[in-house]
Amino acid sequence: MGYRNLPPMLSAFLRSDTQTPDFKENCVPVLGAYTFSPIVWWMYCSLLAVFRRSLRIAATSPLSSYQASKQTSNPLRSLAVDRSSASHSLTPHLHVFQSSYIPFSSAPLAPRGSRTISSLANYLKPRLYHLQPSNTFTMDNRGDMGAKRKRSTAADTSDHPNKQLRPKPAVLTPDDATPANGTVYEVEEDLDGAPSPVAIPATTDSPEWQATIENVVKCAVSIHFCQTCSFDTELSMSSQATGFVVDAERGYILTNRHVVGAGPFWGYCIFDNHEECDVQPVYRDPVHDFGILKFDPAKIRYMDLAELKLQPDGARVGTEIRVVGNDAGEKLSILSGVISRLDRNAPEYGEGYCDFNTNYIQAAAAASGGSSGSPVVNLAGHAVALQAGGRADGAATDYFLPLDRPLRALECIRQSQPVTRGTIQTQWVLRPFDECRRLGLTPEWEAAIRAAAPTETNMLAAEIILPEGPADGKLLEGDVLVKVNGELLTQFVRLDDILDSSVGESVKLLVQRGGQDVEVECQVGNLHDITPDRFVTVAGASFHDLSYQQSRLYAIATRGVYVCESAGSFKLENTVAGWIIDSIDKRPTRNLNEFVEVMKSIPDRARVAISYRHIRDLHTKGTSIIYVDRHWHPKMRMAVRNDDSGVWDFSDIADPIPAKPPVPREASFIQLDGISQPAAAEIVRSFVRVSCIMPLKLDGYPQAKKTGFGLVIDAEKGLVAVSRAIVPYDLCDINITVADSIIVSAKVVFLHPLQNYSIIQYDPSLVKAPVKSAQLSTNYIKQGQDTIFVGFNQNYRIVVAKTTVTDITTVSIPANAAAPRYRAINLDAVTVDTGLSAQCSNGVLVGEDGVVQALWLNYLGERSASSHKDVEYHLGLATPYLLPVTSKIQQGEVPTLRILNMESYVVQMSQARIMGVSQKWINKVTEANPSRHQLFMVRKVDSPPAGVIPDPSTSFEEADIILTLDDQIITRVSELDVMYEKEFLDALVIRNGEEVRIRVPTVPTQDIETDRALAFCGAVLQKPHHAVRQQISMVHSEIYVSARSRGSPAYHYGLAPTNFLTAVNSVSTPDLDSFIQEVRKIPDNEYFRIRAVTFDNVPWVVTMKKNDHYFPMSEYVKDPTTESGWRTVSYETQIGVAPDAANLNPDAMDEDAEGGASDIEPDMQ
Repeated sequence: MGYRNLPPMLSAFLRSDTQTPDFKENCVPVLGAYTFSPIVWWMYCSLLAVFRRSLRIAATSPLSSYQASKQTSNPLRSLAVDRSSASHSLTPHLHVFQSSYIPFSSAPLAPRGSRTISSLANYLKPRLYHLQPSNTFTMDNRGDMGAKRKRSTAADTSDHPNKQLRPKPAVLTPDDATPANGTVYEVEEDLDGAPSPVAIPATTDSPEWQATIENVVKCAVSIHFCQTCSFDTELSMSSQATGFVVDAERGYILTNRHVVGAGPFWGYCIFDNHEECDVQPVYRDPVHDFGILKFDPAKIRYMDLAELKLQPDGARVGTEIRVVGNDAGEKLSILSGVISRLDRNAPEYGEGYCDFNTNYIQAAAAASGGSSGSPVVNLAGHAVALQAGGRADGAATDYFLPLDRPLRALECIRQSQPVTRGTIQTQWVLRPFDECRRLGLTPEWEAAIRAAAPTETNMLAAEIILPEGPADGKLLEGDVLVKVNGELLTQFVRLDDILDSSVGESVKLLVQRGGQDVEVECQVGNLHDITPDRFVTVAGASFHDLSYQQSRLYAIATRGVYVCESAGSFKLENTVAGWIIDSIDKRPTRNLNEFVEVMKSIPDRARVAISYRHIRDLHTKGTSIIYVDRHWHPKMRMAVRNDDSGVWDFSDIADPIPAKPPVPREASFIQLDGISQPAAAEIVRSFVRVSCIMPLKLDGYPQAKKTGFGLVIDAEKGLVAVSRAIVPYDLCDINITVADSIIVSAKVVFLHPLQNYSIIQYDPSLVKAPVKSAQLSTNYIKQGQDTIFVGFNQNYRIVVAKTTVTDITTVSIPANAAAPRYRAINLDAVTVDTGLSAQCSNGVLVGEDGVVQALWLNYLGERSASSHKDVEYHLGLATPYLLPVTSKIQQGEVPTLRILNMESYVVQMSQARIMGVSQKWINKVTEANPSRHQLFMVRKVDSPPAGVIPDPSTSFEEADIILTLDDQIITRVSELDVMYEKEFLDALVIRNGEEVRIRVPTVPTQDIETDRALAFCGAVLQKPHHAVRQQISMVHSEIYVSARSRGSPAYHYGLAPTNFLTAVNSVSTPDLDSFIQEVRKIPDNEYFRIRAVTFDNVPWVVTMKKNDHYFPMSEYVKDPTTESGWRTVSYETQIGVAPDAANLNPDAMDEDAEGGASDIEPDMQ
């Protein structure tokens, strides 16, 4: 179906942007000569707009898909996707938070060439908020959403409306040509392109409305903010929303509670004339969706401040309203609507923050992301409601919060009085009279209530009563509230009035239960007491007391220690938050104070048992052994909310207890039952399990923890060979488990730059077990050779199979396009004929004589463009490749290898002949390698240091075919090993069809590994690591953004990973030393400029502010004299703030410009 198949006038209307009641002349041919009242006319136009949208969906095709991938000759597969291309159909206005640690949805990236830049975070799917759209929406018989949480631990995502925050960053403001988020772009929505929700913009208003809007826009502000860490129901995030000035003299702004958040907040607001001012929270309601921010009115110099009067009683059914705010990320949007309901129950947003115990106002305004906190104004110019949320299925319905309670809170704050909030820990919902009758309301009481309040159609009924709360054992679910303190009561507003004024006192409630009057007396508690206002950070994770929000959501008692940021030592079962800690080291932790006392007594590097449950499944208790990290995260810090200053105050509450000296322990290895190969049974004694924990994301590595198996190559010296996909760099803690019994620490001895293995070392004196050194073969394994595969499956169980070598192929692991990271190149990979090879990431190929012929390793590859998960390859590496390195290490010498700065791939003789290789050389190749007639072509040359231009006479070039190195013909990967020991190599290559002799230098590997990292404004800065130089043609500086933390200034202002930093405030900063020198001159909370260059060579400028309070600058420097091999340098100047890696939770960091999250390593202890 298309527009061309419709009647001409209807087709013209459907193509038009006009959607308001002011387009009568366009619709006369359709409507004839009929005239309607304004309400009927508006309803008709709204329905027609919905009809238009449905037809547009059917009549137009989605945006054109496009995808490009680099075709290579890699025998594995070419999955390195060009970051400039992708394929998907955009669905606009999927308004979700940019805070989730869950991977992107299946919608890949849009091209960089798009004309507009906005956030790809619209395609994130937050676990805790369930905001993705759906074509269905389950509603009860009153049109309200059902309470799904009581039926399922994972709420149906189709049942939740959106909280209308705008994902941030990646939004252009006027006069700003700065690309946000590096290379993440989104295609602009075309008029006839992807479908969008029905919007009803106010296009042509009466003079009265025009005058009203002119006054309102002066009061509305765009709020740009960050929630710096995960707390309670919110994850750390960066976003934008709307607010409006309610007190111009004192500088108070009203917005939503889900904007202000329950935890640490920093942000600023932008007024209509583009003046900017910092804002601080002064109040966030524990339950209702409103908060109050404060700004300094003296900072606004170029406009007369105005304020909106709050008029709660101005909200009436049929009232025409305007929603003025930051809709869809635009600075100003004005949407029109008509109030249709005043008695809607508060919407359920899923497992995150939800409002309750209040009615909501419903209207059709089609607001979207960024409109949270917008004023809903009437013709008189008064705010009658507060924009809060909308439907997630694309419908135009919006939900507004009444202003009764915000007005009361504002008056209390104006008078410097506390905003008292009372509770009996009961959730009430509005039930119509017909439902109340089914719940047992008697006709007598219904008649009395209808007589007292003729316009009322609902009563309050108990929905959830929290265990151990004031109403526990007194009220029951389904009780219909009749009176409070002798007063007939049917409205939330009056109930709130009574409870808020009765904190610490008792109230009498009369309820109807099954037709019987039941009178109870409840003590009113303080709602602020069960809303956490402090948290403690220790061992890399954060904790606070269980909140009323979480307790109400799952109908549990408000007690327990809640893990709001599950990281570091408390990274439990692959979940970012939601755990309740019952005990640690066999001691109960019933509240935060008990938890702190227990953690104070546990020394560094101790292993203790913890008992825990997840809040979604309290029936199942988990037990785990945790490794307490007090060296990377030495501080135990308490953060307490300060409503006077608007920030959270940090204090150190305990110094770490030094680790206890390790003691030797005894163990024995398992015996393999039913294994007929003695060699396989014996090799068990040479395997150890290796666990690597990274406190910081470096070198583009996507995970914070990785576990696998290593092979003991020297039991006397404690040397173990392990995949570099498990131990990627040496800023880490390595623990080795011997015989599934003894756990000892280890350190990195050697990292191979090309062949995907690391050598680590443990103290063998601590292991009293019959560990056996594996004997490594000196002969290369061959194709077709019989062998025994011994590997470990995903359950860490050993499996054995006799098999045959199917192929030995020269490969390079595909590059990760989004963020360069270590990968193996220039190696011969072994594959075998058994299905176990795909199931097992680590193991060996061993002969009948017990000699290890090859290591079976996992290789970290690219991130899949479709699933956004990291691809791993399982391949064999012949043991002769290890011998040059292991022999030196066994002699006590640390290898200092040198390598050629290039990546090559195999070319066959047919291609080589076309490229200019003569018949003479083809004959030499066939003689030198009868089994494989091949040469190597240079695929990519590593980029030189910044400012260095390579000399063609002393360097390889792309497409060079290597004939000889030091007069030795090169037809095998192993023959490239000649580079390891020599500073220069004489090479004969085919270049442009001619033989050319060049003298190429080799690069020392000690200069390749990262030895320094700077944490600045939530970003991790380092020298461009080897993988960057492998993939880029030119290094722009020695400062490379490796990762960034969500909720940080770096994230908010778009300082994206894979960018290079070249200058600060117009001062060149070619390296980290000069960068540190310049940024230390910049005062806190003042704007400065950073010149950057994207990975694709696009220069740009980012303006940003430092935030030393939440993200102080610190540095990690490699230092072999320390126990961990690294030391931390603090640049903190604030008194009372002690920075450490707790501010940089690696699981809350993005290592690529797209902000994608990788798989999180399960904790299988």
